[in-house]
Amino acid sequence: MTEGNRRAVYADHAATTPTHPDVLEKMMPYYSVIFGNPSSLYELSNASQQAIGEARKNVAKALGALPEEIFFTSGGTESDNWAIKGVAYANIERGNHIITSQIEHHAVLHTCEYLEEHGFLVTYLPVDRYGRVSPADVETAITDKTTLITIMTANNEIGTIQPIREIGEIARRHNVYFHTDAVQAIGAVPIDVVSMNVDLLSLSGHKFYGPKGIGALFIKNGVNIDSFHHGGSQERKRRAGTENVPGIVGLGKAIEMATNDIESRNRHLRRLQSRLIERLLSIPHTILNGHPSERLPNNVNVIFEYIEGESIILLLDNYGIYASTGSACASASVDPSHVLLACGLPQEIAHGSLRLTLGEENTDDDVDYLLEVIPIVVEQLRSMSPLAAK
Repeated sequence: MTEGNRRAVYADHAATTPTHPDVLEKMMPYYSVIFGNPSSLYELSNASQQAIGEARKNVAKALGALPEEIFFTSGGTESDNWAIKGVAYANIERGNHIITSQIEHHAVLHTCEYLEEHGFLVTYLPVDRYGRVSPADVETAITDKTTLITIMTANNEIGTIQPIREIGEIARRHNVYFHTDAVQAIGAVPIDVVSMNVDLLSLSGHKFYGPKGIGALFIKNGVNIDSFHHGGSQERKRRAGTENVPGIVGLGKAIEMATNDIESRNRHLRRLQSRLIERLLSIPHTILNGHPSERLPNNVNVIFEYIEGESIILLLDNYGIYASTGSACASASVDPSHVLLACGLPQEIAHGSLRLTLGEENTDDDVDYLLEVIPIVVEQLRSMSPLAAK
C-alpha cells in the first residue's frame, strides 16, 4: 500500500475495512439502474425485492439461521440497541434483570446504562486477566427476574474470544434469552447460531469488507421482542423504513465472501500475527493483552510501558502506519480503555496500549515494516518519558 511516494500500512481492520471491489461492483446497479423502491408493486421494484431476498439468504447461510430470522439494520450499534431494548421492554412482565460483561462494546454498555436509568437492573460480570467471562459467573448471576444475557463473541480491543457455546447452554437451561455482539467475529470465527444456543446476534457489514451503514440482527423465531421502528411494513413490520437496497446487496455479497473459506484466511492472518507478537514482545517492558490462544486471528494488542498510546499512534501516522489504541468508537476519549482496566491493569499502564488488526491484504512486507518502525517509535517516546527506566 502506498500514498503518493510514501509507504503505508493499514493495520486497523477492527475499526473498519475497505469495501471489497467485488462487493462494490455488486452494489453499483442498485444506485442507478435497479433503483426501484422494494415496497412498490411494479416490475422495477421486483428486482430490488429479489436482491434483498438473495442477501437475506446469504446472511442466514453464513450464520446457520433461517432467512426469515434475519433483519437488516444500519449497523452493529443499532442491532445491539434493538436486541437489548427490544427484549427488555417486551419481557418486562417476566422480569427486569439483564446480565452483561464489563468489557462489552459501548453500544451494549451504554444501552444497558440507559435501561438502568429506566428501572432495569444490570449485572456487569468481571473478566479474568485475559478478558474471558466465566460461564460459572454467568449462571450464578441469573435470578428469577433475568430475561436477557448479552455477551460479545469476541472483544474488539484485545481480540479475546468468549465461551459463547457454554454461556448459551446456560441461558437455554434457565429459559433466558441470549444475545451476542458478533461484530468482530464474522469472517474470523465460524458462526452457527443453533449450536451456539444464540437467540439474537448482531453484525455490521463494514467489519468484513462490506459497506458502512448496513448491518443485521438475527432474531430466532419465537423470541419475544419489540419492533425497532414503526411506520411501515418493511422487515416484517419490525423495522419500518425504506430499505437500503445497495447496502443490503453489499452486505449479502461481503458476508458470502468472508465466510466462504475462513480457515484459509485465518492461516494467513495467524502467521502474520505470530510474527508480530513474538517480535514485539522482545521489546523490553512490553505486555500482550488478551488471551494468548483464544483470540481473533488478526488481533495484536500490546502495552509498551512508560509511554502513551495516543503518542504512539501519532508518530506511527508519520510513518504511514494506521493503527489504534483501542475501540474506534472511543478514539476521542483520553480515558484508559475500560477493557484493559477490567482485565486488572492499572490506569498508568493501560494508557500505553497499541492495537494492530490485520486484514487479508496485509503481507509479510507490511509486517516487516511494522517491526522496523514500531521499535524506533517506542524508543523515541521512552527517551522523552520521565517514567521510563534510565
